[in-house]
Amino acid sequence: MKQSHHIAVLAGDGIGPEVMRAAEAVLAATARRIGTGFALEWLPAGAQHYQDTGEALPDATLRACESADAILFGAMGLPHVRGADGTEIIPQIDLRMAFDLYAGVRPIRTFPGLPTPLAHPQAQQIDMVLVRENTEGLFYARGRGDVRGDEEVFDTMRITRTGTARICEFAFRLAERRAAQRGSAGRVTNVDKANVFASMAFFRKVFEEVAARHPAVGADSAYVDAMALNLVLKPWTYDVLVTENMFGDILSDLIAALVGGMGMAPSGDIGDKVGLFQPAHGTAPDIAGQGRANPIAMLLSAAMMLDWLAGRGGDARLSDGAALIERAVEQVFATGQVRPMEFGGSDGTAAITRAVVAAIDR
Repeated sequence: MKQSHHIAVLAGDGIGPEVMRAAEAVLAATARRIGTGFALEWLPAGAQHYQDTGEALPDATLRACESADAILFGAMGLPHVRGADGTEIIPQIDLRMAFDLYAGVRPIRTFPGLPTPLAHPQAQQIDMVLVRENTEGLFYARGRGDVRGDEEVFDTMRITRTGTARICEFAFRLAERRAAQRGSAGRVTNVDKANVFASMAFFRKVFEEVAARHPAVGADSAYVDAMALNLVLKPWTYDVLVTENMFGDILSDLIAALVGGMGMAPSGDIGDKVGLFQPAHGTAPDIAGQGRANPIAMLLSAAMMLDWLAGRGGDARLSDGAALIERAVEQVFATGQVRPMEFGGSDGTAAITRAVVAAIDR
């Protein structure tokens, strides 16, 4: 078994470097407990790097990511830094395409000790994962828009059998693992707009074909507008959601709000060979450098990375490390040791990081 794991670190812009340093401290504490190491290689990329050098994602960075065991990503993009077509500089999408990171995995859950914006008592039982198809859908149009003078622009949605089948298979396998861990039946809910678009009717058709191969997992479908409503009214009833790219982009922010905001929302962009893990939040330039950022989404993303590495290499120490980080986060909130500022508390990046490290060390 490896004694050290090579992690490519792309800290990025805004609060990205701040929350990444928190992850570095937590991974160091975890390594001490589980008896394995993490060699973090910090690499340049992002909007600020683009502004300074003309490159958002240098070839050397891309090669280092390819050779690493996993990629740990902070946040990238700055509103005032844009390309010639007027869109923001966002290398994370380039990485998804370069490494075919087709599964965008967005887990969210409530934590005892932290309030939720929903008054219903069952809101404390939210525990779901949104699985977003990352390489097709409406995002396929990025860089391919048909701009016709100054009058109209066409962005084309692309849905393929291959892309849809593999993301649905991913979602059903995830539901099976969650069911085994929790001792309860799993369920996958497909989110589409099959009543309007032929592309979405095709997405549902392929989903139903994949569902038939997983009879032990419940399966249903919902239109995206109805799903937006139900995720506010009864989010605790859902297990795994699978969506097209743009729908997943929007709904993943909605479900993050249900548990307190983007600072609590980890994510992974996962392919067959490469895994990239990042907080779902943006760069938050308005608070960058102030020490106010909640690092929990970054820390839970690091835990997701360890769990993924464990699955690839069969090293149980890494899954133990992932569980250690998650338990430490649970403990500091359940005991009231810290409360992030977006929950009405006064604890910033450093205080939250210290508390989690101390819980791991104990």
